[in-house]
Amino acid sequence: MVAAITTGRKLLMRLTLLLAALVVAACDPLATVGGGPSIDTRRSVPVALLVPQTAPQGGAGLSQSIENAARLAMADLSGVDVELMVYDTGGTPSGAQAAATEALGDGAKVILGPVFAEAANAAGVVAARRGVNVLSFSNNPAIAGGNVFILGSTFQNTADRLVGYAARQGVRDILIAHANSPAEMIGRDAISRAIAANGSRLAGTASFELSQQSVINAIPEIASQVRDNGASAVFMTSGNDGAIPFLAELLPENGIDNTEIQFIGLQRLDIPATAISLDGLQGAWFAVPDPGLASQFNGRYQAAYGSNPHPLAGLAYDGIAAIGALVNAEGSDALTVPALTRPSGFVGVNGVFRLRPNGTNERGLAVATIQERQVTYLDPAPRSFGTPGF
Repeated sequence: MVAAITTGRKLLMRLTLLLAALVVAACDPLATVGGGPSIDTRRSVPVALLVPQTAPQGGAGLSQSIENAARLAMADLSGVDVELMVYDTGGTPSGAQAAATEALGDGAKVILGPVFAEAANAAGVVAARRGVNVLSFSNNPAIAGGNVFILGSTFQNTADRLVGYAARQGVRDILIAHANSPAEMIGRDAISRAIAANGSRLAGTASFELSQQSVINAIPEIASQVRDNGASAVFMTSGNDGAIPFLAELLPENGIDNTEIQFIGLQRLDIPATAISLDGLQGAWFAVPDPGLASQFNGRYQAAYGSNPHPLAGLAYDGIAAIGALVNAEGSDALTVPALTRPSGFVGVNGVFRLRPNGTNERGLAVATIQERQVTYLDPAPRSFGTPGF
């Protein structure tokens, strides 16, 4: 337990920088665009895949995993031929702009990627001029809209799922604990919207600065708010490589019994795997992609490529699978906004999902908990829209 807390302290600031780079960095979303290109279904569908091949700190490995997943999806298509054209963005907006320009010049009818929010925004600006849609791997709703769609699961997806589940269990008085970082404030706002949408009560918000001592100093005040405001749950926006080890271990030491007050995590509480040994996380709730489908994909990927996929690789599979399904169903209009945003959605390797007209998405998630230092599932992921969980 002590080792896990120490690890959390060391990694607190690194988490902040990572979230700021991958989740929050964004430019202004584009104005709404109504269409998309017509395609010739008698020929291969030209799809541009934009990846950060030469980006520092793991860009090559991430890019290869994304491309592998896309090609795995292509092999599974029935009656649809995709021409995958891969371009390097370098992980930068200018690189994404250049890559998108080249891809469009080569005849791409849709862009899959990029990974980073600012790069996706830059690619979207270029693609909008040609009436082409972008399916980005980002989960940042700030860049969604117009011809840019995000495939990554958003904080809003997770917040809606967990607050809705909590309400059905009678847990309706929720206090939000968050860091004063752009990413975690986006998470705070997502939880607040979910609380309002489910008829629950916001039992206060408690914040802290992103430093080890600030988190520790905030614990007594958070505990006081829980007691004074009658909260039945503490919804925490941090992850295990940030403030969660402090919150989960020190709140009980300050009188907030996690067997009486429900702890809820906006981020995965089972990553890294050692985190499930924390006493304070026993009984905590969090959301995960459909575990059965995710396990199947991981097994197939490993069998095909001899390694485990990057966590983002499944989004590339989802993008290709959705394109294939739409070509079969919609023909020449497959890549238009009305087709991409069809209400029935798609079944991806992480579960059912659909793209919304505002460029964001909805994804089916399971509700999980940690019991006796093992992950168990409390509520399965929905397999279609209009079922429990949505």
